[in-house]
Amino acid sequence: MKKAGMVLLSILMLIGIILFVACSSEKGTSQEPMREFTVEELKQYDGLDGRSAYVGYDGMVYDVTDSEWWLEGDHVGAHKAGIDLTEFMGEAPHAGDVFEDFVVVGKLVE
Repeated sequence: MKKAGMVLLSILMLIGIILFVACSSEKGTSQEPMREFTVEELKQYDGLDGRSAYVGYDGMVYDVTDSEWWLEGDHVGAHKAGIDLTEFMGEAPHAGDVFEDFVVVGKLVE
């Protein structure tokens, strides 16, 4: 009987730990507002001299720093980081869904 009680107690403790971890990792309803970038602020993230490389597209700002397609803020000689690429996407050999692979770091504001 003692052994069964210990097993039950262990199971209950494990369930409690799982519930605690699950509840403590929830984001809840209060999330921090997304950082806003003006076009001028975005220019600072050009990928040069160790700076991060960010680009804007369709109102969002993406971190392309670690992309093999954006070496030192240069996108295969076609574009430089630190700009809004929205108007150029019509000429691109790919669709805007390429940005799904990048982290959103904020939104672009006027």
